[in-house]
Amino acid sequence: MWVNPEEVLLASALWMTERANPYFILQKRKGHGDGGGGLAGLLVGTLDVVLDSSARVAPYRILYQTPDSLVYWTIAHGSSRKEITENWEWLEQNLLQTLSIFENENDITTFVKGKIQGIIAEYNKSHDIREDDDTDKFKEAIAKFRKLFIMPEEEKLVNYYSCSYWKGKVPRQGWLYLSINHLCFYSYLLGKEAKLVIRWADITQLEKNATLLLPDMVCVSTRCSEHVFSVFLNINETFKLMEQLANIAMRQLLDNKGFEQDRSLPKLKKKSPKKVSALKRDLDARAKSERYRALFRLPKDEKLDGHTDCTLWTPFNKMHILGQMFVSTNYICFTSKEETVCSLIIPLREVTIVEKADSCNVLPSPLSISTKNKMTFLFANLKDRDFLVQRISDFLQQTTSKIYFEREITGSLSSSDDEVGTTMQFNLNESRVPTATQALMTMYRRRSPEEFNPKLAKEFLKEQAWKNHFTEYGQGVCMYRTEKTKELVLQGIPENMRGELWLLFSGAINEMATHPGYYEDLVEKSMGKYNLATEEIERDLHRSLPEHPAFQNEMGIAALRRVLTAYAFRNPNIGYCQAMNIVTSVLLLYAKEEEAFWLLVALCERMLPDYYNTRVVGALVDQGVFEELAHVYVPQLYDCMQALSVISTISLSWFLTLFLSVMPFESAVVVVDCFFYEGIKVIFQLALSVLDANIHQLLSCKDDGEAMTILGRYLDSVTNKDSTLPPIPHLHSLLTDNRDPHPEVDIFKLVRISYEKFGSIRADVIEQMRFKQRLRVIQAIEDTTKRNVVRTIVTETPFSIDELEELYTLFKVSHLMSCYWGSTSNPMSRHDPSLPYLEQYRIDLEQFKVLFALLFPWACGTHTDDLALRVFRLLDHNADALINFREFISGLSECALSRPKMHTPDYRMYLRLWNQETKAKLENMKDLPKLNQSQFIELCKTLYNMFSEDPNEQELYHATATVTSLLLEMGEVGKLFCSPAHKTDEDEDDEDDRIPVCRSKQERTRCKPCDVETNSCVAGPLEDIKLEDSSPKDTAMSSAMLISDDETKDDTSMSSYSVLSTGSHELDDKLQCEDIAEDTVLIRNGGPYAGVGHHGKVGLPHSASIDKDWAITFLQFLASVLTEQALVQYFEKPVEISGRITNAKNVRKVGHQHMSLSDYEISLSD
Repeated sequence: MWVNPEEVLLASALWMTERANPYFILQKRKGHGDGGGGLAGLLVGTLDVVLDSSARVAPYRILYQTPDSLVYWTIAHGSSRKEITENWEWLEQNLLQTLSIFENENDITTFVKGKIQGIIAEYNKSHDIREDDDTDKFKEAIAKFRKLFIMPEEEKLVNYYSCSYWKGKVPRQGWLYLSINHLCFYSYLLGKEAKLVIRWADITQLEKNATLLLPDMVCVSTRCSEHVFSVFLNINETFKLMEQLANIAMRQLLDNKGFEQDRSLPKLKKKSPKKVSALKRDLDARAKSERYRALFRLPKDEKLDGHTDCTLWTPFNKMHILGQMFVSTNYICFTSKEETVCSLIIPLREVTIVEKADSCNVLPSPLSISTKNKMTFLFANLKDRDFLVQRISDFLQQTTSKIYFEREITGSLSSSDDEVGTTMQFNLNESRVPTATQALMTMYRRRSPEEFNPKLAKEFLKEQAWKNHFTEYGQGVCMYRTEKTKELVLQGIPENMRGELWLLFSGAINEMATHPGYYEDLVEKSMGKYNLATEEIERDLHRSLPEHPAFQNEMGIAALRRVLTAYAFRNPNIGYCQAMNIVTSVLLLYAKEEEAFWLLVALCERMLPDYYNTRVVGALVDQGVFEELAHVYVPQLYDCMQALSVISTISLSWFLTLFLSVMPFESAVVVVDCFFYEGIKVIFQLALSVLDANIHQLLSCKDDGEAMTILGRYLDSVTNKDSTLPPIPHLHSLLTDNRDPHPEVDIFKLVRISYEKFGSIRADVIEQMRFKQRLRVIQAIEDTTKRNVVRTIVTETPFSIDELEELYTLFKVSHLMSCYWGSTSNPMSRHDPSLPYLEQYRIDLEQFKVLFALLFPWACGTHTDDLALRVFRLLDHNADALINFREFISGLSECALSRPKMHTPDYRMYLRLWNQETKAKLENMKDLPKLNQSQFIELCKTLYNMFSEDPNEQELYHATATVTSLLLEMGEVGKLFCSPAHKTDEDEDDEDDRIPVCRSKQERTRCKPCDVETNSCVAGPLEDIKLEDSSPKDTAMSSAMLISDDETKDDTSMSSYSVLSTGSHELDDKLQCEDIAEDTVLIRNGGPYAGVGHHGKVGLPHSASIDKDWAITFLQFLASVLTEQALVQYFEKPVEISGRITNAKNVRKVGHQHMSLSDYEISLSD
């Protein structure tokens, strides 16, 4: 391969010259090839690996040098002698003589470099190779990665790091390659090679540890082994990337979506690290955007453009606060260096003016931003103010065009509604569908006269405090959020302001503002639609806060139905999950219907990720996080709670409903207030406080029931004395045990205690714990699914439980590989979590071909794909071009396991037994249809394909020829019973005319006297089959079907088929046959397989000349097969499936989807 000329100072160092002329030198790397170069070669090979030399991939190179110069230039390198020799010969033929014309050596060098660069440019142009951001060094690493681990081009390398891999007690220095789907390691040390390949989807634990001997160590665990890596140059960067890639794999196991690279990233700057790939930059940008969105509660599609240090002038305390400004497509955000001092969110849709103010010593590089609500924000100490202003201006221009477009859309929609009139105003939002325009609480608020004065006075004071806060810190989305804001939230949000502030703190206000009319459209589309989600919603509607008057009539129930149904249609992956109804009903009490919908979106998709899917993965993950936190903060209680299994019982109900189902309503809404402001850490803090408050009682518990009673009584006693609402009966099961009622616990005091004792819990620490638990939970779910599948199917197959588990793993891996290495069908259509376990994963023909070649005993030779196609058609009962695990196992068990013995001398007894079995089932069975001519041809071809490359191939071919001859005669005899008794001479002549014959003398020599022309009464001009058997008995048996040489002299037709399979020329001569697989006719018409032939060719249509009267039955076919001992032995031969499974784990097929399974593929050469 030609390369851009690079200067080389020492041409002979570690290289051996093989060819040379006055201008060019061909060299080979020492230690490469036969012999290895002894000790020097081993040392060179080790250095190449340790120092990441390109010579490990390209051990050959060509250097250019002028006679009087000491400087050499690399102009080509190659991975093989053949490749480099082609380059060398081209130089000798096209360049060597031309160089002798030049007189100046500088001119020669310029000419050679220009010529090589021109060749490279022409090659890139002709092969449509586009310039990318990856450096030459990284491209070399990609080439090494693909060559060492036999990876396809679809497998993208993200980065690689130098490290040591501990195999036992011996460290092996090498390189760790991190790709999108695999963790790989390679080491070469003094002739010993080590390779390791682990799929990210198989990792169960990923930890960064430190010991006295190994201060920086990464442990990677799978289900069956543990691997330790150390001596990293930058362990933090490496571990973060490993976490991110493992997270992507877990996400793929959850929703079955493959990774898609973001191509919209800006080009690399000149000062950027040379080794960073475009894919690594993409992942880094994703990680930063995720942290940015989580910090400011922004929509999930918001991408961070950049951030810079700056100061913000805060008018409420007249100070310049040091912090960071973040700029994204639709927002400008700020957060102080000291957490909770101040944060700010400015949507660009609210911005009116961005201008650069005059610089001064006190305020260098200031930037002023004004908004629609008359607020002005002053930033200073901006390092690159001009560039920042330009970026903000660009985003503002895009935002303005979006707003104009949305106004046009909504304007056209509303104008069409103006003609209807304005008489309908009750609970209508001037839209096409009825939606509640006010919170349900405002319509159903009841006041208790005896509690009117003191509680309402306190509520009034809270409202005034918030109004004063708005005056000082601003109101709306652009409000300054400070420690004072947090204090007001902890004191309780006023009833009238709860919905507004929930929208603000959750970030739902942004999504609602940028999606006008979206909710109404969803409601309209979902009205009258029914599916599994809507059925579950209807079942739970009347269980949602039934104690509240708002949900004791149709108005509240209808609003709840609309919100839940609209969300189920927005996010069918979640649809509906129990507990969503309870949370949504509370949201509807304090927010308008559309606002409640967007609050639900924020909860399900951002604040409580994966909580409400079918397997409540998010809640299980946070349950694990809670257990970790309990172990850290209440260690004396942890062992007791684990022994009683209480944590796993309580956490799901607490977390899924945000304590709404276990606390009195007026107290639980205070928890929701804090949750929308601080996030999930509030729930963890409160749960720990509840455990800590009952620590002594829980330690004395003898069983989980007693512990649940204690916690239930405590939570029932949590009260909100400031609530202006009348007491609402709490329908949580009050666990009474004839004791005195638990003393009342003030909710505000409980929240305060949770912040004082456990407020040190940080959001980033929770995310780190979530990652660790997510690996564990998802892998546990996968293991449970596998066990359920195996338990369901084990009674249907002869395979053992262990074999079924291994086969399920292979089946699932084949499906997952197609998700990120491409497939002929959409992976999402082949994975439906709502289906039973056995049908959740389905594979198409391409994946089945890979598994067929690895596991099925009939897979051999060049006809494996043909046989795979036919078996796949047989297993695909519903003809949707997909098969599930049950169908796959049924096919494998039929093909791979031994049958009852059917020795030839006893075949009549076997038939009698088989006939007796079928008689008992005649009432429920249908007779197998007879085989016609074309189907019989397909059957013959399939049999011959199966025997290809079998050790007893010749004997099987002869046996098949004998059976086929016998069946042909049976078919002819059968015609006598179903054809008219008298035939005219013309019919006989026509029948003779349909007999295809050999075409030439050469072809006649291939048709031995014992050959059978199957189409003599079978397929006419459609196809003929030549069968061969040299046994005298077959010659006599099939003599009536043979064609003499005289009959073939003048015939110019020639068959397009021969039933013997393709092989070498020697095999052809030995068998005296032709290939049958050039054009394959498939019998099934229509459906996903119609018209597909061998190698994708279109099948031939059925000819009108086929003899419709010719047919054989299955009994005739079976009886004929039983007459040949070779065929009987072939079909009853048992197959050791465990050996094939073990082999399948380690086989990697170049150019096909890999079957690498976790760390099964570890090779260490000694």
